[in-house]
Amino acid sequence: MSVYATNTDQELAILLKKGERGVFAFVYNRYKADLYLHALRIIKNQDDATDLVQEVFTNLWEKRKNFVLSTTIANYLYGAVRNRVFNFIEHRNITERYARSMQSFFEKGEFFTDNLIREKELAVIIEREINALPKKMREVFLMSRNTDLSHKEIGEILGISDTTVKKQIVNAVRLLRLKINLSILFYYFF
Repeated sequence: MSVYATNTDQELAILLKKGERGVFAFVYNRYKADLYLHALRIIKNQDDATDLVQEVFTNLWEKRKNFVLSTTIANYLYGAVRNRVFNFIEHRNITERYARSMQSFFEKGEFFTDNLIREKELAVIIEREINALPKKMREVFLMSRNTDLSHKEIGEILGISDTTVKKQIVNAVRLLRLKINLSILFYYFF
């Protein structure tokens, strides 16, 4: 039987506050197993339960000078373990959500990066095919796509009729569609 077994919780708290190591060892040995089982029932992991109980006792010792007991030592320790367990579960849930979020981001990011690369490759193919158009057709086509000018205004600038402008644009689009489709087909399948 321990020297401290006959002391009240209030007396133990006063001795603990004074830094009495024997009191701390007594309290630790008296409650550690029950607190461990209490934590284990909730979090279902032996290592985590051991760590949480250890943290409660470490915190008790480190803050012993400010220790005020308003209830029993058992109630205080069970409450401290309960709070640690809830904080642990909350932290674990946040960590798991973050991990799932990061995993999802990287999984989607892979597709995003893949799509971005394909988009850039497609832009290169389109630019190459536009540059391969006959000079006048390319000029009309680029003016129609890069400016807000009407067919009539483009015709006036280039000295051609608006009907010719329209035909050049239609022919350019038809030619580009054909060449780009062939280029893409060749690019992705050969």
